[in-house]
Amino acid sequence: MLRWLIGGGREPQGLAEKSPLQTIGEEQTQNPYTELLVLKAHHDIVRFLVQLDDYRFASAGDDGIVVIWNAQTGEKLLELSGHTQKITAVITFPSLESCEEKNQLILTASADRTSTVKCLTVLKRLDVWLSGGNDLCVWNRKLDLLCKTSHLSDTGISALVEIPKNCVIAAVGKELIIFRLVEPTEGSFEWDIIEVKRLLDHQDNILSLVNVNDQSFVTGSHVGELIVWDVLDWTIQAYERNFWDPSPQLDTQQEIKLCQKPNDISIHHFTCDEENVFAAVGRGLYVYNLQMKRVIACQKTAHDSNVLHIAKLPNRQLISCSEDGSVRIWELREKQQLTAEPVPTGFFNMWGFGRVNKQASQPIKKQQENATLCSLELIGDLIGHSSSVEMFLYFEDHGLVTCSADHLIILWKNGERESGLRSLKLFQKLEENGDLYLAV
Repeated sequence: MLRWLIGGGREPQGLAEKSPLQTIGEEQTQNPYTELLVLKAHHDIVRFLVQLDDYRFASAGDDGIVVIWNAQTGEKLLELSGHTQKITAVITFPSLESCEEKNQLILTASADRTSTVKCLTVLKRLDVWLSGGNDLCVWNRKLDLLCKTSHLSDTGISALVEIPKNCVIAAVGKELIIFRLVEPTEGSFEWDIIEVKRLLDHQDNILSLVNVNDQSFVTGSHVGELIVWDVLDWTIQAYERNFWDPSPQLDTQQEIKLCQKPNDISIHHFTCDEENVFAAVGRGLYVYNLQMKRVIACQKTAHDSNVLHIAKLPNRQLISCSEDGSVRIWELREKQQLTAEPVPTGFFNMWGFGRVNKQASQPIKKQQENATLCSLELIGDLIGHSSSVEMFLYFEDHGLVTCSADHLIILWKNGERESGLRSLKLFQKLEENGDLYLAV
């Protein structure tokens, strides 16, 4: 389904080693997205989508413009220009609850000659926002710079997350740096930002950082380390690693060389719910249960190329997009215990170095302990983009929005819902014109 719209499927992109890619037939009975609208406004890679409200969203990318769209109709509402370089971060700043007008600020950042802002975050309670580049800056709603740190790193801050006690966590290379914001007081009228602590537990650059809930946050690194942290005392709650079985004789850099493609074990993106952390690792998808502290489901080869973005839907479904140009829909299903498949104890071990062979001789009880409890079943494959799909947005009532390196945005619609809406509009028009009663 949908392949006929573009004249065929996609081609794998030169993989050194390939695991079987799960496929689905043309009759995708559980895939609701059977209609699409192609939205054209950008002239370069579209990297960012930001939801503004229940029906509007903004897109931005390497052409330096921001476009506001109506997800209901696919209509272009507004185009904003001003950046001369590619946009590197986008976020919305909601209006204060006390304001009568519920308009939002759209904050964007771009690269310049001296620094590149890679991330933005809003601290709504303090009514300020932060930008992370080579340093960390604090701004107010009027775009006044309130305070900033000294130079942190030439590589810059890759991710920012708010945590309690007026603190934020910044990922800088392989370090996590905790900063505390100090509000103005009677004795001091100036804002300040103070470094509190550095966490040095990762062995390679941190690529992903996200809040899980009120008690914890999670980080993921270039070499496949997943760490769950306590949000209050910043201690480690759980640690998972090893795409291969590390030899005690080898250091981390030597271990990395064992892997032909290091990106195949990089944790590119996280999403979470109350029970699980869903991780995009290389070309695969993994479900890590927070209570059990183990992987309960995985698809080692969910796509032909790296998975760039994932999102969990309310109905136990997961959506992923990839450099291979596809968007895929998965359903998390429980397995029968007798048919559970053994998986390596090491987190997401896809290479089979040592540990898999050792497990073959383990007792059956040990295999059952290491078995996946659930499976990720492919229920939809959306083929429409001709290049890497950077990210997507999910609207409960208006479908799925994807953006791509092919300069396009695609609005995927629920075909059954859209057909019903068209029929309803037709009957309403006939009733208005009196034709409905004449026909009867």
